[in-house]
Amino acid sequence: MIGIDALTKDFGEGPVVDAVSLSVPQGAFLVLVGPSGCGKSTMLRMLAGLEKPTSGTITFGDVKVSDGESGWTIAPSRRDTGLVFQSYALWPHMTVAGNVDWPLKVAGLDKAERSTRVAEVLGLLGIEQLARRYPNEISGGQQQRVAIARMIAPKPKIMLFDEPLSNLDAKLRVEMRSELMRVHRATGATSVYVTHDQVEAMTMASHVAVLNRGRIQQFGTPRDLVADPATAFVATFVGTPPANLIEVEPAQDGIAFAGEILPASFPLDGPAQAMFLPETLRVSREAGPRTIALEFAEASPVAGRVMVTGARAGLRLTAVVDDVPGFMPGDTLYFAIPEVPAALFSVDGERLA
Repeated sequence: MIGIDALTKDFGEGPVVDAVSLSVPQGAFLVLVGPSGCGKSTMLRMLAGLEKPTSGTITFGDVKVSDGESGWTIAPSRRDTGLVFQSYALWPHMTVAGNVDWPLKVAGLDKAERSTRVAEVLGLLGIEQLARRYPNEISGGQQQRVAIARMIAPKPKIMLFDEPLSNLDAKLRVEMRSELMRVHRATGATSVYVTHDQVEAMTMASHVAVLNRGRIQQFGTPRDLVADPATAFVATFVGTPPANLIEVEPAQDGIAFAGEILPASFPLDGPAQAMFLPETLRVSREAGPRTIALEFAEASPVAGRVMVTGARAGLRLTAVVDDVPGFMPGDTLYFAIPEVPAALFSVDGERLA
């Protein structure tokens, strides 16, 4: 449904989006995730038609909507897309029903059709009782639902979301994630969702594109990204908690590992970064084979288990264990490392065979 080919946007100080290519199937829920400034919101604005690409093309179905080389682009109003802003951007002088009705009126629907559609989408979002209220008379979560209702009312083929949950509290964010996924399924539209929160990305997406410095590090399903990260950046960005990376290099009696010589059975031709999954690490108060001594940093419960983190001189490791003794900040604890890492990456972060 969405084709992106060598898409680039340069504001004059180097590309913010750098030669990105993607193919998004009909009905997908694509999440663009990455740190602040990685180019994800700029990509979304180009999909919406609010920014012209410097080069590259965007295609919706079999219709080209932007061509950076020629500077040609279809206006946002003619793209059959809907956009929900981070700030909601509701019209304060209109009621909830008026906000939802307005785009239908612009589209030329008659009053009866508009009234039916407004009632339908307000019911879908569970806010029909708010129809006569104004934006300043409802909560942030309710305003978010109004913004979504306004966006889906004209039945766009592509729905765009620009960090729509960032202004909500933690509990409401979880509720709204489920709500957005339900709306996505109900409409059958193709959705593109921008966030810097990788938990949102991994729980909502059918497809994820991880961006860093304007480039796609990896594109795939959430399961693929966690189980088989293509780069060191992806390995340490996705997952709850993300994977551990430790700099390693060959040594005469094994592997030079976090400043220690540890026995290891995996081949190593030169300096690299070894990836270890948090659930494969063990934590104890006593040293043992393939252990690294770290200072206790924190522990927190997660899904019936305990996430334990230790740190030392730039090295930080996190393990997920069944239970952990009562460590205090500053205590020494030992992380036992598996004999073979889950993956190896070059010093530059590229995946090694």
